[in-house]
Amino acid sequence: QVQLIESGGGLVQAGGSLRLSCAASGRTMSTYGMGWFRQAPGKEREFVAAVTWSGSSTSYADSVKGRFTISRDYAKNMVYLQMNILKPEDTGVYFCAADRISYRSAWTGTVKAGLFDPWGPGTQVTVSL
Repeated sequence: QVQLIESGGGLVQAGGSLRLSCAASGRTMSTYGMGWFRQAPGKEREFVAAVTWSGSSTSYADSVKGRFTISRDYAKNMVYLQMNILKPEDTGVYFCAADRISYRSAWTGTVKAGLFDPWGPGTQVTVSL
């Protein structure tokens, strides 16, 4: 059974940076795409970034393009989200998730949460003014 655990969240001032990590255990995730989502208080969970199983294709929400970078380390079975130039509207709980299917070649259109399972418990990111 795959387990995903996020880390790296915290409190940061606007304009700052954070690097989130997602550690997978129980199975290698090398043949699965991975994604990051976030949920702000009172709002629905929204897509942030995703990377294909091969790492050759990535997808980002328009709101984070140019500021966030998703990457993965196959040897460590980990996925990262580098977040730069953080804004107060980036505040929320950030979740790591694995694609339900293996060997997806690319992310097209809206990347929906329903494409992913399992999920990690999340890590809180708070961006202050």
